[in-house]
Amino acid sequence: MDDQTQIELEAAAFRRLRQHLMQDRIDVQNIDMMNLTGFCRNCLSRWYQEAANERGIEMGKDEARELFYGMSMADWKANHQTEASTEKQADFKVAFEENVTKNQG
Repeated sequence: MDDQTQIELEAAAFRRLRQHLMQDRIDVQNIDMMNLTGFCRNCLSRWYQEAANERGIEMGKDEARELFYGMSMADWKANHQTEASTEKQADFKVAFEENVTKNQG
């Protein structure tokens, strides 16, 4: 497979993942994703933002999230986010430390 085809396939897979998380499975909570997989929608939007910034494209956190979520973070939370249990919140702190904080240093 040539490099351009690989890039196009990877981009298509990413777009399908984004559609799956934005439209098909809006019931899946970010906290559950982070606790189980070590990443969530916010991580994906941050990686998108970082890729844009590395290429000289100015993009802030809110803009990247809106591009990824298809709406503002406040609207997403109001429409789709549910209250997380104390146990899930505690698990999230561990997952965030292991997967986000360590990777930013």
